[in-house]
Amino acid sequence: MKIAVVGGGSTYTPELVDGFARLGSMVTELVLIDPAADRLEVVGAFCARILEHYGHPAKIWWTTDLDAGVTDADVAVVQLRVGGQQARIGDETFPLDCGCVGQETTGAGGLAKAMRTVPVVLDVASRIRDRAKPGAWIVDFTNPVGIVTRALLDAGHRAVGLCNVAIGFQRRFAAHLGVEPSAVTLEHVGLNHLTWERAAYVDGVNRLPELLESHLSELAAEVDLPAQVLRTLGNVPSYYLSYFYAHDRHVRELLNSPTRGQRVAEIEATLLEMYRDVALVEKPALLGERGGAYYSEAAVGLIASLHGFDDRAVHSVNVRNQGTLPFLPDDAVIEVSARATTAGPAVLPLNPLPPDLSGLIAHVWGYEELALDAALRGGRERVYHALLAHPLVGQHEKAEQLTDRLIASGRAHLAWAR
Repeated sequence: MKIAVVGGGSTYTPELVDGFARLGSMVTELVLIDPAADRLEVVGAFCARILEHYGHPAKIWWTTDLDAGVTDADVAVVQLRVGGQQARIGDETFPLDCGCVGQETTGAGGLAKAMRTVPVVLDVASRIRDRAKPGAWIVDFTNPVGIVTRALLDAGHRAVGLCNVAIGFQRRFAAHLGVEPSAVTLEHVGLNHLTWERAAYVDGVNRLPELLESHLSELAAEVDLPAQVLRTLGNVPSYYLSYFYAHDRHVRELLNSPTRGQRVAEIEATLLEMYRDVALVEKPALLGERGGAYYSEAAVGLIASLHGFDDRAVHSVNVRNQGTLPFLPDDAVIEVSARATTAGPAVLPLNPLPPDLSGLIAHVWGYEELALDAALRGGRERVYHALLAHPLVGQHEKAEQLTDRLIASGRAHLAWAR
């Protein structure tokens, strides 16, 4: 199997390659693709050493030529950051001036990222479709994953969105319960970065109530929320829900601290220096601070299942709704637990959602529809409309101010705004 990694010059790519080296026996060829030639050379050479260290026989090479790299690929993993960390720092900064949370996947910052990212990913996907093998899968790890995956599916691509949030919970729950991670099946539901763990099944028994009883404080700390929130919900929300349930606290903290993007930029610079060391053959511990924990396990497992190597495994993926959540249209993209086969992911049964979850999901889904329209067609009025609809903005004055700041900060990447 040939796998092409679009955005392969990322400092996080060695995490993915480490996963293929340890778990991906089906991989015969791996190509890393990135326009940043100098960076790609450093990352590529280190990834080659990782494969060699594990004795993995896959051929690995890297190129700045997207068309050449994706030719005859069986899978394309798309992990792009349009504008790099500097754009991310902007996404995390400009909303704070209006009293709104600065974050790269939700709120005004998430909209800014979607607007500069969706057109690029669609262009990449069209070239993948023209040159990859017939039926090749696109595995989207590009944020905001839900909106990007919706754009890919609407354009007719064979795509599935992937997030590492659920696999992190699976690992933590398994550790608390003293079982292997594979023994835990989550009822994971919502939209990308707006999800809740509503059950954790082990041998058919939901052990989540037990976890909430015995590890409430630890679980609350992990998702950066008061224990009362988890106790009231009766589930474990994603840590991204902290931006909703504790929005004003986050704004206060972010106004007085460096952005996450600034910290990641520092980590990346250090990682690149480490990767240049020809004696380094294993991913460094610092990579764990880069973000995306268990990304490699999630990606390798999903790709294996989509190609028939493990059709029993459960993955948390972004797929069409198709009646799963009755209050959303069938063509909406949701994030849920599913078994993946060569025919694609099959969503596991879900318990009915309570009104607070269904209401928030529906609200954010409405914003995402408007955000995708703005990303595809541009225009100040569409940006304003999406921001007005977002539950973390939702006021005319803030939406007006954020619209102007978003357009100003993203002008270099928004052709219609120049």
